[in-house]
Amino acid sequence: MVSIPAQEQSAQYATHDVTNQPPPLTPYDASEDTALLEGLRREGAGWAEEDLRRLGLRAGSAEAQEWGELANRHEPELRTHDRYGHRIDEVEFHPSWHHLMRVAVGEGLAAAPWADERPGAHVARTAGGMVWGHTEAGHGCPTSMTYAAVPVLRRQPELAKVYEPLLTSREYDPGLRVPTEKRGLLAGMGMTEKQGGSDVRTNTTTAWPTAEPGVYTLRGHKWFTSAPMCDVFLVLAQAPGGLSCFLVPRILPDGSRNAFRIQRLKDKLGNRSNASSEPEFDGTVAWLVGPEGRGVKTIIEMVNCTRLDCVMSSATLMRKTLVEAGHHVRHRSAFGARLIDQPLMRNVLADLALESEAATTLTLRLAGAADRTVRGDDADGTEASFRRIATAIGKYWVTKRGPAFTAEALECLGGNGYVEDSGMPRHYREAPLLSIWEGSGNVNALDVLRALSREPGTADALFAELALARGADARLDASVTRLKSMLATGSEAGARRLVEQMALALQASLLVRHAPAAVADAFCATRLGGDWGHAFGTLPEGADVDGILGRALPARG
Repeated sequence: MVSIPAQEQSAQYATHDVTNQPPPLTPYDASEDTALLEGLRREGAGWAEEDLRRLGLRAGSAEAQEWGELANRHEPELRTHDRYGHRIDEVEFHPSWHHLMRVAVGEGLAAAPWADERPGAHVARTAGGMVWGHTEAGHGCPTSMTYAAVPVLRRQPELAKVYEPLLTSREYDPGLRVPTEKRGLLAGMGMTEKQGGSDVRTNTTTAWPTAEPGVYTLRGHKWFTSAPMCDVFLVLAQAPGGLSCFLVPRILPDGSRNAFRIQRLKDKLGNRSNASSEPEFDGTVAWLVGPEGRGVKTIIEMVNCTRLDCVMSSATLMRKTLVEAGHHVRHRSAFGARLIDQPLMRNVLADLALESEAATTLTLRLAGAADRTVRGDDADGTEASFRRIATAIGKYWVTKRGPAFTAEALECLGGNGYVEDSGMPRHYREAPLLSIWEGSGNVNALDVLRALSREPGTADALFAELALARGADARLDASVTRLKSMLATGSEAGARRLVEQMALALQASLLVRHAPAAVADAFCATRLGGDWGHAFGTLPEGADVDGILGRALPARG
């Protein structure tokens, strides 16, 4: 037997000591975000700050973070039949999904603002979503669709009278039962079909009236219907009078199961916690919402609401990954110094911080416009016109920035960020969804053109907003002048370039008015002034990196 000296034994065991690795981020406060809190107050929901901070602590807890991880690791499972052969078409979720949903609904992140008379209630919901979204993104889908369903149902008052109090409830009551016997409901939507996708006017699902007024039967196959365990769905189908909107409950008033045959669940890139399905309708009972032939016009308010939530979710993902990256570099050393103290890493983080703050500030401005519009606090209609065009602009641009941002934040962790345990791969897979959901980039860019041509007040509202920052920064003034010229000569082929310039000018105007000089100057210099490279981390030498990071990163070391 060979005898190993004690000194060598000690050295041998030392290979298992963990050094130069960051401690767990949790617990942390997901609401510790200066730009978010300032926007909350500015847009009329300062009264919600105490609740937001409480939710932030819960979102950043080890328990809630584990719920997010487990809900994505243990994916939903489709059960088409029960053990006896009865068709049930149910999707089973891990308990962590239900924990996440219970908090989200209970905190008013679904449709509760529609029943809240306080000004700023919709802003408070958006801010709450940006905080609770630090847990995971998938369960934000059913809460978003439930929120967005209420204004559509109001087009049919007799249906709204029955369903709205249950949709706006703060009670999460899972399981398929007669809707009116539940304590709270969730709503989904079924628009796209395999032959047309975003071109919903090509839908082939048919709707035929029954002897009962307002009641139809549907036949067809939807291509991408998320959260199939929702209680009711808003669906587009071709009625005798043209494409129309319908309410489809999973369980009928007599307790029987409506025909909602789930063919399969989608095997998606990300958003794995959330089930997305292909349901088939065959004699499916549905109630007409709005007039026949006006389906798109009826359901468009739902689309506007969910597009805002796409912007919100992208901004949330940016903030979450920035916090993760900042935490890592504060504790990781390389080449003789902590990463956070190295000038190039600070440049990268500061550049990401600019992008994150711009996205957060725009999101809350959009939420404020939505709140004032739906409440009628908009006597001349300017906020409604601004909301119409700016939501499409924000949806195009902020969601486009998400994947590149998330990739750079992941890279701050190096190889550690490429490993599932870090959580970064899940965020990276999630990022592209927000640009696709509710219309891809081209759809939203063309929607901006449509608004400009059909609703002239939208351009006036946008430039009125930009004018609030006139004279504060020469680069912004030049950008607005250039934008007016582009509008005069624009074409469909140049729609993306036009909308990008609108988004940057709008974000810059908000930062010039509301952010510290360090943030506003660096944003205008890079995004408008051309003093920037093609990747994050290329801020100019004169940028106040210390000022930007001092504002952006949480105080906790």
